[in-house]
Amino acid sequence: MAAVRSSLSLSSKVLTPIWSGRIANPVKAFGTGFCSQREKATYTGQIIPPPAKYGGRHTVTLIPGDGIGPELLNHVRELFRYSCVPVDFEVVNVNSALTAEDDINNAITAIRRNGVALKGNIETNHTMPPSHKSRNNLLRTSLDLYANVMHCQSLPGVQTRHKNIDIIIIRENTEGEYSSLEHECSVSGVVESLKIITRLNSLRIADYAFRLAREKGRRRVTAVHKANIMKLGDGLFLQCCKEVASGYPDIQFDSMIVDNTTMQLVSKPQQFDVMVMPNLYGNVVSNVCAGLVGGPGLVPGANYGRDYAVFETATRNTGKSIADRNIANPTAMLLASCLMLDHLKLHGYATMIRSAVLTTMNETRLHTADIGGQGTTSESNRVEGRPWRFLQKTTGPSFVR
Repeated sequence: MAAVRSSLSLSSKVLTPIWSGRIANPVKAFGTGFCSQREKATYTGQIIPPPAKYGGRHTVTLIPGDGIGPELLNHVRELFRYSCVPVDFEVVNVNSALTAEDDINNAITAIRRNGVALKGNIETNHTMPPSHKSRNNLLRTSLDLYANVMHCQSLPGVQTRHKNIDIIIIRENTEGEYSSLEHECSVSGVVESLKIITRLNSLRIADYAFRLAREKGRRRVTAVHKANIMKLGDGLFLQCCKEVASGYPDIQFDSMIVDNTTMQLVSKPQQFDVMVMPNLYGNVVSNVCAGLVGGPGLVPGANYGRDYAVFETATRNTGKSIADRNIANPTAMLLASCLMLDHLKLHGYATMIRSAVLTTMNETRLHTADIGGQGTTSESNRVEGRPWRFLQKTTGPSFVR
């Protein structure tokens, strides 16, 4: 145990994550989360993860989800076991084909009990009855996971059209077009869908964005909107962002209409720093940015609330078409698990695994098909493969066994 603590201490000093600022080392990308997890008075304050139990071990809710989720999370569990990460998983399966909500309610209860979850995406089938609510959306709203955070960075070793991308996207996660309020009007063939924008939640997400920008040394926050058309709804969101910006004179603030934003992203993404936006625009912009840096298999995501945190891949794709074919890119899920470890303040383990994953991509060039390689999912995770040799090389046999 002394050797383990010594190795952890050394790796923490040498390989401290640097989410703040621009990427300086590919091995140090994708660092800690930044939202309070047990704060009670307000939604601002110190990061306090759930207390460790049973001799320093943490219990985390694991939701496999659909598509490639189960196989990717199995690789995470194998990696954690091999790396001796002090985390125990409580597995809760959610059947997306059922109309009853018992499964998702069990998952929500487990997250409330454990405080933290790692999940695969749960499929939302548009052929289900209108009363059927997205399980992903139910989870986020029930736990008030109001901030979805995605750090989109260019990764050395991955060939893309644009270089030097470093954007933090902050998406309001609980209202907007995802409020699930729609009905068919008395006139046949006419459907009304409600988009809910509230002052409270708009101020909350805007303040989160500016606090994060200041904490991470960022210089500019861009609010994405469509206030020229939706003058009341998006107008309220934009006004709230302006009000919050006045309290952060050290950070530049600007705004951009969502359709222009997508064009600017694919033309010159380097102009963006921190972006904050309502729910639906966040979904669109997140997927565009993931494509810019290599695809959905590379980017992790996190959902933060006052009391809970849930980690997953950033673009929330199920990958159903490539499930069980051993070709899915495990990078996004592995990096999401590192964000979770940082949230639990297990920084040494997070840094070790993150370093191995990114070094495998950059130095050994072990790539899956989605980024131009011929590697398989299991090759990227196999215990006797290159990442594990890197772990042993950087931490020593006393830590990885």
